[in-house]
Amino acid sequence: MIEKIGRQAREAARVVATASTATKNDALEAMAASLEASAEEILAANAGDVAQAQTLEIGDALMDRLTLTDARLASMAAGLRKVAGLPDPIGVATGGWTMPNGIRVQRVRSPLGVVAVIYEARPNVTADAGGLAFKAGNAAILRGSSYALGSNQAVAAALRSGLASAGLPADAIQLLEDTSREAAAELMQATEWVDLLVPRGGPGLIQAMIDNATVPYVIDGAGNCHVYVDEAADLEKARAITVNAKISRPAVCNAAESLLVHEAVAAKFIPEVAAELIENGVELRGDELTQELVPQAGKASDEDYGTEFHDLIMSIKVVPSVAAAVDHILEYGSGHTDAIVSEDYGAIDTFVRGVDSAVTMVNASTRFTDGEEFGFGAEIGISTQKLHVRGPMGLEALTCERYVLYGTGQVR
Repeated sequence: MIEKIGRQAREAARVVATASTATKNDALEAMAASLEASAEEILAANAGDVAQAQTLEIGDALMDRLTLTDARLASMAAGLRKVAGLPDPIGVATGGWTMPNGIRVQRVRSPLGVVAVIYEARPNVTADAGGLAFKAGNAAILRGSSYALGSNQAVAAALRSGLASAGLPADAIQLLEDTSREAAAELMQATEWVDLLVPRGGPGLIQAMIDNATVPYVIDGAGNCHVYVDEAADLEKARAITVNAKISRPAVCNAAESLLVHEAVAAKFIPEVAAELIENGVELRGDELTQELVPQAGKASDEDYGTEFHDLIMSIKVVPSVAAAVDHILEYGSGHTDAIVSEDYGAIDTFVRGVDSAVTMVNASTRFTDGEEFGFGAEIGISTQKLHVRGPMGLEALTCERYVLYGTGQVR
């Protein structure tokens, strides 16, 4: 099955790579319209997936990711239209010069070829990843989880219908319907067919990639995100940022899991922010000083500080300096998103230089680490590694650079 899908994807990728921007944009508009026209079928398939998942007693976070609504489906279609409205990266010159012999060197963006994505119970990823890979001139092989198979089948069918109606090969977006681990491992080793693999899932999937993958891959890793409140922070800003980062959507990877507070403002800030967090259902786990300031807080362990909870749970630690906050993040963080709240440029500079996260926020919520928020239309993932990209992955992240040289008959 992998060989068949891979061969079809490779053939489709050749067509998509040479398609004009106008043709690709028309196809994206057609895909969005097809999603809307297929809303009844997609939502019915999703209802079946949700009902099946309820019998398995999956967690609230996973259930939230699995569930589609009219609004979420509309957002998926809107995302495809946003991608259609973005500049086409293919063929864009990113640099150039003239050699002493008169040959002009140009560095240009080109498609990767075939992009595969393995993801868990998030049917919206089928549309986001398929649309982004396509606009960047690639074919996509998409492998979702068993929880969302019906939803993904319905979404992929709508996307493929849109492609066909625009005169482009439907196989530019394919769903691998075998959700077994064996099929996933085979996809991870499909070096003849896959040019880049993006895993979007938990630690188990990431470890499977490390153990099995022979194709190039980008790690979309865990989101153990931090908010550090400095001694020079505007505490009202800090309160709003902390509460938003934790409670606005706790199941996603850019939600804050840990709060670090400078000891100079801990006695004033922690009880105030804790009261609002507790009011919103957040379970707090802290160090000794935090427990003294907030009697409702449990004791935080080293494991708590290193955990991405995906839930209304937050760890808190009081630190003596911005340097100590940086050290804590380097020890326990995942390199996803970390925020500082401060009005002191020196502290901000120390934090930004020190944390080495894919995204660093200054006086803003961690929840802004998102491809759509960045203006990418959508994202294919959020890379926490250092090669080939970091942070939200939009169109440019799905291209590579190559060289085109223009001569006038020169020989060496």
